[in-house]
Amino acid sequence: MTVPIDDYRGSGLVFPEDFTFGSATAAYQVEGGAAEQGRTPSIWDTFSHTPGLVWNGDTGDVACDHFHRVEQDLDLMAELGLQAYRFSIAWPRIVPVPGGGANGAGVDFYSRLVDGLLERDIRPVATLYHWDLPQYLEDAGGWASRATVDAFAEYAAIMGAALGDRVQTWTTLNEPWCSAYLGYGQGGHAPGRHEPASALAAVHHLNLAHGHALQALRAASTGDPDYSVTLNFHVLRGQGDGAAEAVRRIDALANRAFTGPLLRGEYPADLLADTASVSDWGFVQDGDLQTIHQPIDVLGVNYYSTATVRLWDGVSPQQRNDGHKGAEGGTAWPGSDRIVEFAPQPGPHTAMGWNIAPDGLEELLVSLSEQFPGQALMVTENGAAFDDEVAPDGSVRDAERTDYLRRHFTAAHRALARGVDLRGYFVWSLLDNFEWGYGYAKRFGIVRVDFDTLERTVKDSGRWYQRLMRTRTVDA
Repeated sequence: MTVPIDDYRGSGLVFPEDFTFGSATAAYQVEGGAAEQGRTPSIWDTFSHTPGLVWNGDTGDVACDHFHRVEQDLDLMAELGLQAYRFSIAWPRIVPVPGGGANGAGVDFYSRLVDGLLERDIRPVATLYHWDLPQYLEDAGGWASRATVDAFAEYAAIMGAALGDRVQTWTTLNEPWCSAYLGYGQGGHAPGRHEPASALAAVHHLNLAHGHALQALRAASTGDPDYSVTLNFHVLRGQGDGAAEAVRRIDALANRAFTGPLLRGEYPADLLADTASVSDWGFVQDGDLQTIHQPIDVLGVNYYSTATVRLWDGVSPQQRNDGHKGAEGGTAWPGSDRIVEFAPQPGPHTAMGWNIAPDGLEELLVSLSEQFPGQALMVTENGAAFDDEVAPDGSVRDAERTDYLRRHFTAAHRALARGVDLRGYFVWSLLDNFEWGYGYAKRFGIVRVDFDTLERTVKDSGRWYQRLMRTRTVDA
């Protein structure tokens, strides 16, 4: 393979002393203990237990068994030298029944997790919502219903009161794009609905839930935490006739539908026009945008790959969803004369089929810094799935993942050098885990999990990251 001149394989690049190195997981992907100590089903429990929706019929019932192995995993984080750990809280573990109060056993689990992190000098970064909506709320309408916003605010208040003296960063939502569009529009994620109007309602109600949760957390937290939200951004490339229009449409739908209200206090006019045949956005009520538009201390940025889009005349192509980030497929609203199609990306690719493009991360960070001057940024997810092989001696020599991380940390360093206020970087993921629609078929971890024995093995990429965190220097 011909290596490009600018291959982002930096060496000797030193990160500043106040730059935070961390790793991340999500509750349903790692915890297990799905029916223990009062936890009730989430939409992902229901979805994964529905035949044909998840590869091999896999579920998160056990996952990595983090629920029972939390002390072991905390020791592993300390061994690696993590400075921060980004985890999510399972909503149905905290409020297991409608109208009920907090489940003490659930709150206690996360309290012990936070205490264990602090004892090991690891900063707790807590995400309130990483896709595991209580099933009882979905039964009442889910994110398409405004009532879910009120329930989320009550849940946020519970967690703020319980952990707000110790959590150092609160993140309200993880990737609301996935929750709304894949969950309620495309159907590849829980709850698996195919309702374009409901997807738009979910966009707004997720944005509004963020605003109400910030208010609840600020009122309940007694410490001095940072407040954040994490978005997965589409870094777009246009192709063919109408490339600029294709990019504009997807940018409005995927990026500005969230950054507009969250960071500017308004929905983009072109988004409302583009979707007028589906919804009149009547679910936006007086005062909503003021509630949504509140200062945040840091904007979480999730990045994995770029996307190429083009206008396409005729009947919509077969929808092709990758089961995680929705990177490919066709998209159109009823009444559109030309749809936007996601074109195949040139390689190299990860095991997910996503192109490896570290230049896209640098481009994204610089663009966000220019669009929102003064807004601090944090890479809250970046990583790669590859088909790891276990060597005869039990080691996992995942050179491709190590190279991927080296190139993307180089991109982050370049963004810093260009003046971006980038506070840190969380590698996805700490552990191999339940990869949503792919079940256990795709491995993102810097630590291997044997899903038969649940044994943990630090991969070569994990040791590379350990050296980076110790030296703060990118090397081969």
